[in-house]
Amino acid sequence: MTRGIFRHTKWIAAGALAACVAAATPAAAATTPTVSCTSARAGLADKLKRDITSAVANRSGTIAVGLYDRTTKTTCTLRSSTAYDSASVVKVTVLATLLWDAKKHNRYLTTTESNLAKAMITKSDNDATSKLWRQLGLTKIKGFLAAAGMTQTKPGANNYWGLTQITVTDEQKLLKLVTAKNTVLSDNARAYILKLMGQVISSQRWGTPYGAGSGIAWHVKNGWLQRSTHGWRVHSVGTFTGGGHDYMITVLTHGNSTMNYGITTIQGVAKVIHKDLAAS
Repeated sequence: MTRGIFRHTKWIAAGALAACVAAATPAAAATTPTVSCTSARAGLADKLKRDITSAVANRSGTIAVGLYDRTTKTTCTLRSSTAYDSASVVKVTVLATLLWDAKKHNRYLTTTESNLAKAMITKSDNDATSKLWRQLGLTKIKGFLAAAGMTQTKPGANNYWGLTQITVTDEQKLLKLVTAKNTVLSDNARAYILKLMGQVISSQRWGTPYGAGSGIAWHVKNGWLQRSTHGWRVHSVGTFTGGGHDYMITVLTHGNSTMNYGITTIQGVAKVIHKDLAAS
């Protein structure tokens, strides 16, 4: 993540960031977003709401959270439709688009494509991502987003894939597609995405996996990017299975003073989610 996207010094200015929250009235604008949770398991929603709220309470910046656990039909959200510069979490979307398009043309990935995909996900290689982004083009990327129902995701213009606008809602939609049978991604494609997300190099295994129990299988993709507005964007998306649960977590942040500050925020949220689900 030290190459490619961060070499560019002429990133489009603050106006590129889509307005995050539109308020209908001044009173609505003054309302602080709150964590919302529902669950089929008694007591779990209240516990998660309380603990996630506590985890973000004293953190600066803007934090968005998504949790979905299939096993207990549990959902938690915070700022689910707030838009963020994607940084490198968009790489999962790039890989999904590549596999979706290959399926449409009834073909396997080429050796070159496979090598680029592996570097893009496991090492967060920016040059590999740029090559795949240009190969696919906006028409195919937008085609996949439409097929996936990711209506809030806006691809970055002029090959600035790291400025793609993403939301918790759409990232959770993508993780749901990756982790359960559907008509958009083949079973082989889903397995391939999860395999690479499970092979992320050790220095990039921070974020949503933090605090997961030893019996939990994790798959993660993180992103980090510093710009002149909103400081550091630090994001983490992950899927988890084991301990009687099948869940996915998205945490998106900006306004962080440092990358490490953002990581600490994300890990504080992840830790309480893993703990509460493990105890349920």
